[in-house]
Amino acid sequence: MTGTGIRLHAPAPGWSVDADVVIVGSGVAGLTAALRCQDAGLSTVVVTKARLDDGSTRWAQGGIAAALGEGDTPAQHLDDTLVAGAGLCDEEAVRILVTEGPAAVRRLMDTGARFDTDDAGGIHLTREGGHHRRRIAHAGGDATGAEISRALVEAVRARGVRTIEHALVLDLLTDAEGHAAGVTLHVMGEGRHDGVGAVHAPAVVLATGGMGQVFSATTNPSVSTGDGVALALRAGAEVADLEFVQFHPTVLFLGADAEGQQPLVSEAVRGEGAHLVDADGVRFMAGRHELAELAPRDVVAKGILRRMLEQDAEHMYLDARHFGAAMWEQRFPTILAACRAHGIDPVTEPVPVAPAAHYASGGVRTDSRGRTTVPGLYACGEVACTGVHGANRLASNSLLEGLVYAERIAADIVRERADGTLAPRVPRPLPHTGRPAEPLLAPETRFAIQRIMTEGAGVLRSDASLATAADRLERLHAEALGALEEDGKTAEPGVDTWEATNLLCVARVLVAAARMRTETRGCHWREDHADRDDARWRRHIVVRLNPDRSLAVHTTDSAGFPPTRPKAPAPRPRQEQ
Repeated sequence: MTGTGIRLHAPAPGWSVDADVVIVGSGVAGLTAALRCQDAGLSTVVVTKARLDDGSTRWAQGGIAAALGEGDTPAQHLDDTLVAGAGLCDEEAVRILVTEGPAAVRRLMDTGARFDTDDAGGIHLTREGGHHRRRIAHAGGDATGAEISRALVEAVRARGVRTIEHALVLDLLTDAEGHAAGVTLHVMGEGRHDGVGAVHAPAVVLATGGMGQVFSATTNPSVSTGDGVALALRAGAEVADLEFVQFHPTVLFLGADAEGQQPLVSEAVRGEGAHLVDADGVRFMAGRHELAELAPRDVVAKGILRRMLEQDAEHMYLDARHFGAAMWEQRFPTILAACRAHGIDPVTEPVPVAPAAHYASGGVRTDSRGRTTVPGLYACGEVACTGVHGANRLASNSLLEGLVYAERIAADIVRERADGTLAPRVPRPLPHTGRPAEPLLAPETRFAIQRIMTEGAGVLRSDASLATAADRLERLHAEALGALEEDGKTAEPGVDTWEATNLLCVARVLVAAARMRTETRGCHWREDHADRDDARWRRHIVVRLNPDRSLAVHTTDSAGFPPTRPKAPAPRPRQEQ
C-alpha cells in the first residue's frame, strides 16, 4: 500500500523530536499503549489534542464490560457481542476481546483504577443494553471514564512518559519504502514547543478517538473531529464500516436546535430499572424486544425515533423517579448534576431524551495486532475498526476494546523491534514539500458539514437523503479545490481550518459507504431498504483515498476481514554446504 501524496496545507515543521514510538491520543487506548511501550524500554512520546485527561474516555459514564462475575463466561460475552453486531463482527476479533478482557481489566486495576465494590468487597457489576448478565464494572457511580483516565494519567506521569499536549496531529510521515516515520503536528499555545513540528518514529499508533463532531448534536467532545481517520486516509490506509455510526438512544434533549456536545444519560440508568415512556407515560419498548429498554442500542434508538414519528414528538422520556433521591445521588451523581444544570430534576420528573451521534463502530481497518494497511502505522480505540463491533457496538465494549487492543499493539511493536522488522533507529522521512496538496476549508464550513450530515446521514437515511448529502459535500470539496487550482488560494492554516477539512474528508467517506449499503443493519437504518440482506451485505465496505482525491470503495468477500499485510513467504530450506 502506497500513500496518496496528499497532505494538509501547513508550514514545514520547525522543530522535531525523535522516539521509538509516537502515540496520538490520550484515552484508555493511547495511554495503555504508552505505558506498555515505556515499560518495555521503548522511547515513547504521547501527543494529545488537549490535556492528557481531556479525551473521550473521561466522558464514559456506564463502565467497562468483561466476564468478571460469578457464572459469567467469555463465551456468553462473545454471544452478546455477536448478536449486537448484527452479523458483521469478526468472530476471532471478538474472541480475543472477551478472552483477554478480564485479565486486562485486572491489570488496569493494578495500574490504579478503583472500581465500585459491593458489600462483600467484590467489583459491583451492573447491566446495560444487549447484555444478558451483569458484567459492567463502574466507578464513582457513573464516572467510570474519569476514574480510568485519572489512573492512567497518573501512571503515565509517574513513569516519565514524554507528552506533548495541546497538539493537533496533521499528517503521517513516511520513509522512501512507504513505512511510517512519524507524524507532523501543530502545538497550540505556548510551551516547550510551539507551532508546526514533527515527531520522528518508526512506529505510529493512532488512538485519536471518534468523529462525532461530523454531526450537529453528539455526545462527543469538541475535539472529536475525525483527525485520525482523515490522516490515515491521506496516508493511503484503508477504512472500514464507517457507515455504522451508533446514535445513543438516551441523550438529554436540550431543544431541536441544540448543537455540539450534548449530555449523555447512561445506559446504566436503564440497566438499574429506568423506563422509556412517551408523554402519556406509556412504556413503548415493552413488547418490541425481549430485553425491552435493555435491547441493543440500535433497537432502542429506532424504537424511540419510531415513537417520535408516530406522535410527531421531538423527544421521549426516561422515567427513573422510582429510584429516589438517595440512589440518584449515590449511583448517578454526574447525570443528576447535568440534568439539574439544565433545569430538570430526575428525582421528581421524567428526563426528556432523544438519540444523538455517539460512537463510530468503523474506522481505520486493522488486524488482530492493531496493524493497519500502512507498514508501521497502528490504530486502536474508537479510531480503529478491529472487527469487534460489527454493525453496532455492544454497550461498554469500547473501553475494553481500547484496553485489549492497545496491549496487543504494544506487544507487536516490542516483538517487531526484537526481530528486526521495526527499525532500531529513527527513520529518515521523505522531505516535506510544503505544497498545499489538500485545500483547507473556512472554519464556518464545519457547521455546514454538520447540518448536511444531520439532515442526510443521521439516524434515518434514504437514497434521496444520502444523494443530497453527497452532492452538497462534493460541492464544498470542489469549490475549495477549484479555488486552489485556479489561483492557489486556500484558507489560512490553523486548527479550525484543519478540523473542518478533516470533517469533510470523513463525511465524504461515511456517506459513500452509507449509499452503497442498500439494507438496514445494526445502526445503519435505511427507510428505503428496511430489511437486513445477508445474501448481499453480510460483508464490510472498505474505502481508501486515491491520489486524485476520489474515493475507492469496495466490499470484502465475507464478514471477516482480509489480512492488512501480505502473508510472509515461507522460509527457504537451508542448503547443505
